[in-house]
Amino acid sequence: MIFKNAVLCNAEFQWQQTDLTIEDDRIAAVGPTDAPGEDFSGCRILPGMIDLHIHGCAGADVTSFCPTTMTLPEETLAQSLRSIAAVMGKEPGAYIHGVNLEGPFLSPEKKGAQAAEDLQPPSAALVRRLHAICPIRLVALAPELPGARDFLREIAAEFPVSVAHTAADGACVRQALADGACHATHLFNAMTGLDTREPGAVGAILDSNATAELICDGVHICDTTLRLAFRLLGSDRAVVISDAMMAAGLPDGVYTLGGQTVYSKDGAARLADGTLAGSVSDLFSEFRHLCAIGIPVMQAIRACTINPARVIGAEQTTGSLAPGKTADLLVLSEDLQSIRGVFVRGRRII
Repeated sequence: MIFKNAVLCNAEFQWQQTDLTIEDDRIAAVGPTDAPGEDFSGCRILPGMIDLHIHGCAGADVTSFCPTTMTLPEETLAQSLRSIAAVMGKEPGAYIHGVNLEGPFLSPEKKGAQAAEDLQPPSAALVRRLHAICPIRLVALAPELPGARDFLREIAAEFPVSVAHTAADGACVRQALADGACHATHLFNAMTGLDTREPGAVGAILDSNATAELICDGVHICDTTLRLAFRLLGSDRAVVISDAMMAAGLPDGVYTLGGQTVYSKDGAARLADGTLAGSVSDLFSEFRHLCAIGIPVMQAIRACTINPARVIGAEQTTGSLAPGKTADLLVLSEDLQSIRGVFVRGRRII
């Protein structure tokens, strides 16, 4: 298939009016061609967006990209991973890179919507047992837990480790980063904040080279804080996630997340005590929100595409529109406000 006359976000993340050629599931060429094709005048084509942190949507408790687990007993986690592994490579739409293991190595003080009774100390053996069932692409860790430093030294070379659900101070997080942690799970949420004389987890992450997830739904982080975070994280370190749960895309009502009852109302998902329990958002909505509050468009695009690809080591195959990469494309209106088409592995699904 040849896309003619569209404006592309090219591999250098600049707008370029040119043609795009797809052969089978790959991008074959980016550049003018005399061959006939489909006219995409008035459209802008972006790389496909990659959601590293999503629990579910539209009534399902695991969906695509990096399906994200909750804190559960090992056998329940294993069952979930077996289900994910069974559909990898057979997905009818968006495809799975592997699992984001959010829990069970989290702080009881900052557990959020995670089940306290199933939290446990970090275990490299558990990670490897689960990885043998289904590829794990990201592991969450509260670095103040007993054994966290030994855990990091053992597995950080094999798995990206993310600072998450933590009551740690800034010094502890800085040490975790030195020991091999390289990412932060939903920055600002379920972690110690930046204060006058104590940077907390937030300050330590911002003052590092680590990448950081941000839930950009306008509920989890206020717009002023989002703008500040994007300025500090720059073009390469911000990663937009949805943290969506099964209520995303469905009417307000009562749902579940990790076995807990969740109430979805007015664009937010909460436990009975008011604790935020994931989101009911999606990456495209968050992308539009970022553009609306003044985040530069190309920075927002990178945060939804190539940056998450790099976190999980998939940047050689996806995340940008370059020859040889998988043909994952998002076709938008010229004003970037509406979706005109979605292509996954070269196949149009919308």
